[in-house]
Amino acid sequence: MKRLALSLCLAGSLMAAGLQNRTSVRGSYLEARTADVYVGACFANSEAGLVGNLAVFGWHIDDGAFEGINLDGLSVVGVVKASSTLGDVHAPAPAVKSLLIVDERATPEQRLALAQFAKRMGGNLLRDVVNVEYQPVGIEFENNDLHSRKATLTAGTLAKIQTRAINAGDKVCAHEETLYNPLTKLDHAMPAYTLANDYKGSELGTTWSSPNKSSAFVGTFQLND
Repeated sequence: MKRLALSLCLAGSLMAAGLQNRTSVRGSYLEARTADVYVGACFANSEAGLVGNLAVFGWHIDDGAFEGINLDGLSVVGVVKASSTLGDVHAPAPAVKSLLIVDERATPEQRLALAQFAKRMGGNLLRDVVNVEYQPVGIEFENNDLHSRKATLTAGTLAKIQTRAINAGDKVCAHEETLYNPLTKLDHAMPAYTLANDYKGSELGTTWSSPNKSSAFVGTFQLND
């Protein structure tokens, strides 16, 4: 009987530890790169290998915990510089250097969890992080509608994205389509028109401003372990 009680106690402790370290996170996402993602194939081919190697992307966590650390209301942003066009399935995977911008409101424990969460979601794009900055970070959708394409990402003085819906007047030809996938796995994604895509930091050896392109995605994500 004592052995049974001890076994049940140990099992309960292991289950509790597992629940404490559980990952269940959901929220909104925004990205913009320097190549069109909603475009005619002929125009996409003209950009491939020349542009589209720079991008800003970020996650806002509406609620949830990553490996047991609560991240409600916090955000994290990645900025990347690749050796060639991001997402080009006809070319080898590019070498990428990246910068992480973590919400300065986070506690030290949350900052570490946000960085690990971003690396998990960003995969190879965030494998070579040259620096981590702590800045005010915000991702907002018009009227808090996560299906709206009118959204803004700000990461202190370093990076900014502003988007709206793609209009008929934005189309160059009559057969535009979504030719690239988002840079990270999403539950729901929509291409959007980029009003601002700026990076002003020094860590990646370049800065950019790439507005007025159909080069953004807005969406939602959910990660459960």
